[in-house]
Amino acid sequence: MTASPSSSVQEARKSIAERLREIRLDAGLTGRELAFRCGWHPSKSSRIENVKTLPSDADLRAWCLACGAEDQATDLIAASRTASSMYMEWRRLQRTGLRRLQESYVPLYERTKLFRVYCSHVVPGLLQTPTYATALLSAITDFRRIPNDVEDAVSARMARSHVIREGDHRFAVLLEEGVLRHRIGDAETMAGQLGHLLTVMSLPRVSLGIIPFTAERRMWVIEPFTIFDDAQAGVELLSADVTLTAPNDTHLYTRAFSELQRLAVYGARARPLIAAAINALG
Repeated sequence: MTASPSSSVQEARKSIAERLREIRLDAGLTGRELAFRCGWHPSKSSRIENVKTLPSDADLRAWCLACGAEDQATDLIAASRTASSMYMEWRRLQRTGLRRLQESYVPLYERTKLFRVYCSHVVPGLLQTPTYATALLSAITDFRRIPNDVEDAVSARMARSHVIREGDHRFAVLLEEGVLRHRIGDAETMAGQLGHLLTVMSLPRVSLGIIPFTAERRMWVIEPFTIFDDAQAGVELLSADVTLTAPNDTHLYTRAFSELQRLAVYGARARPLIAAAINALG
């Protein structure tokens, strides 16, 4: 069973809290004594150690200074910032609209050689048509009540998709059959998107698998994710974009991808599923 990506973030924060507790105990201080030295309310020490309050950089410096462990402050601050960057709320990433977020992925996309992509709800951005992307990003903009820059965001998304046809990138993409049936936009938009998938399947560096409704599942439907080489996994939640770089986390998603691959059909067996979805549009 795959662990919740948010649990990995929590584990990282818990690890920092445990290190802080060990530093306090090594200094022979109670939580109240530490709070007195730091000049804050006694309950704050407890909240930090129990991962109920996230310490700021200043908190970490004060903690280490109070315990005579100033040499550990820099490492703790770096670890805390890494944990914070793992879990980025969409409302923060999208507060000015969607264009900048699309552009922010370009360096990662250009340096990645192998993309492993699993989508359970919508067609992944790399394979979207402009009209499908417009419908989807419009829905996201409305739902999140953010500034509307959909036209520019779609242009940015299409521009970053050049990696599909240029360079030496490889793509292993898995879609649940439901993705073919979930109508984003009108029938014409969906027909164009599904037709595009048929075209993409013929590209030499793209492997597109469809997991049929009828597959006897050894792996259940899970959250959408992308593995970039073996360096990191990006997991999309409703509330946040989670970046996982710890080897245990990336290995977990690599294992999940391998299990999902075994359920998928390809080529001549996948095309009828896409064709049937097109025909069902009427």
